[in-house]
Amino acid sequence: MKIKRQKQAKKTISFHKFNFSFREPFQILIDGTFCQAALRNKIQIKEQMPKYLMGEVQLCTTNCAMKELESLGKELYGAKLILQRFQVRNCKHFKNPVLASECLLSMLEEANPHHYFVATQDRAVTEGLKKIPGVPLLYIILNTIVLDKPSQASLNHVQAVQLGELVTPAQQQSIRSLKEEVGIGQDGERRGKKRKRKISNPNPLSCLKKKKKKLPTQPLNMRKTDGEEKKRTRNRRRKSAGGEGLLVNPVPNP
Repeated sequence: MKIKRQKQAKKTISFHKFNFSFREPFQILIDGTFCQAALRNKIQIKEQMPKYLMGEVQLCTTNCAMKELESLGKELYGAKLILQRFQVRNCKHFKNPVLASECLLSMLEEANPHHYFVATQDRAVTEGLKKIPGVPLLYIILNTIVLDKPSQASLNHVQAVQLGELVTPAQQQSIRSLKEEVGIGQDGERRGKKRKRKISNPNPLSCLKKKKKKLPTQPLNMRKTDGEEKKRTRNRRRKSAGGEGLLVNPVPNP
């Protein structure tokens, strides 16, 4: 019987690991009813829980669960001592404590984003847990810890994801992170903050010195020296002077 329970627990843990991204150390959220049942059945929670779940665990509770045990008096004093050994996680009711059942359900929200296992004997809590996908449920029966099979809500959620109707919690988280990087809020509107531009090095091509344009050069045979230019101007002056003399002093007729 013990081997059969161990195989069923291993199968259920694998289901939540694969479909809901559960990882070690497993976070076990415990209330006073579970501690009272463990005390009555002489179960050492810290010793037996890691063996049963085949991995590291973090045992935790809430301030509301502690306050509830304190208000119930001496009858649950032993359960209170056990619960005090666990980590206390912050809840929304620090100033105004509520019932432990209400507090545990509020810690899970709509899709158990923190991947809690819940250990409880409270029927009101178990009925609420079975409506939330991806919540492994632990309880004590016949002097042993039992991990319940995946709820129908979890099975329906996995089926919807496989059909493409929903996205997994891991995909939802990646979408949120991408929206935060781009600056898009939950309402779909862009936020006022602008992304900082990365300082990049200047373009090496823009740092090069501009080359001076060379003037077009004439061929050697077309170039004129200063001496040739001066000779041509002298010849032009002489010709013009000789022509003017002929017109001024004409030869007389015989």
